[in-house]
Amino acid sequence: MDAGRQASLPRYVVIMAGGQSARFWPLSRRRRPKQFLSIDKHRSLLQEAAGRVRPLCSWRHIVVVTHANYVEEVRRQLPRVPRRQILAEPLGRNTAACTTLAAEWIAAHVGDALMVVVPADHAIPDAAALRHTLRAASDLAARENCLVTVGVRPSAPETGYGYLEVGPPIGRVHPRQFWVRRFHEKPRAPAARRYVSSGRFLWNAGMFVWKTSVFRAALAQCAPALRRALDGIWSGPEPAARVRRAYRRLPSVSVDTALMQPISRRRDAAARVAVVRANFDWLDVGSWAAMPAVWGRDKHGNAGAGRWLSIAARNSVVYAPERLVALVGVTDLIVVDTPDALLVCARDHAQDVRGVVAELERRRWSRYL
Repeated sequence: MDAGRQASLPRYVVIMAGGQSARFWPLSRRRRPKQFLSIDKHRSLLQEAAGRVRPLCSWRHIVVVTHANYVEEVRRQLPRVPRRQILAEPLGRNTAACTTLAAEWIAAHVGDALMVVVPADHAIPDAAALRHTLRAASDLAARENCLVTVGVRPSAPETGYGYLEVGPPIGRVHPRQFWVRRFHEKPRAPAARRYVSSGRFLWNAGMFVWKTSVFRAALAQCAPALRRALDGIWSGPEPAARVRRAYRRLPSVSVDTALMQPISRRRDAAARVAVVRANFDWLDVGSWAAMPAVWGRDKHGNAGAGRWLSIAARNSVVYAPERLVALVGVTDLIVVDTPDALLVCARDHAQDVRGVVAELERRRWSRYL
């Protein structure tokens, strides 16, 4: 494709907003997961995500993929997104299905386009720097016909994130760009420490940029069953019924596992994988342990929202919008108070909150879900 054709490709932003956020229980529930909540008392995470990327494109070039149960809430929170561009998933099938569904919609209604994929549950204070990074990733994806991800320089040996092993640099540009050697799933602590100390790894931020044509060709090579199941799904009458039938057969798998990891290992890959190193602070709002970076900390490392106080307490997190919560002599606790449920959790077990949701499902205590 010549340079003029590359420059003329429209850019669409796809916001993934279908997750149910089990680690954010009890504030996040099935009927209102965290992407629709206002964690910092301003706009919801979904509205923040849309606001950050809006200068990259018009509202007419934003696509939101969400669960069928949340379509009306997306319409309420983002009324300027065209209704037909709020794509409903009948079942949660992770990010591989989500991104493929959006790519097929763009291919059917637009043709080839640059596709910027962002989650709805990130906290990024410097929106301008994010857009600068995504523009650089768009230019790279158009120029090199590659699959581009965004990587964040690790600040700690975090075991809750995936990692990217960087290879040779791509030119001398800013922000820095590299070919990716390998994707590594969430590591154990010893491996995470090795990754960070080596200087050769970045956190996988879960943001992607590619041309729809390149993504579909790569998917056909690495995940042919998924590609076939959704190929042309938006063409013809009653696409929603076809989506429902297709989703019943789809596995629940991330786009990293289905595509990015295997294609980065192939010598005959349909497309290379590149990473643009982020030049902004980034936080995946994945659990309550992440909230101090959003709310800020007091001099003892405590963070909170609502009515709370601490006496000889350290490194704890509190969410208490209505009742007063007092912390006395405790360390590394998470306390979340809601009208019908109270969570008390060791901070280093924040990822295990999803186990509460699983146990509630087992007991069929649906009122708390």
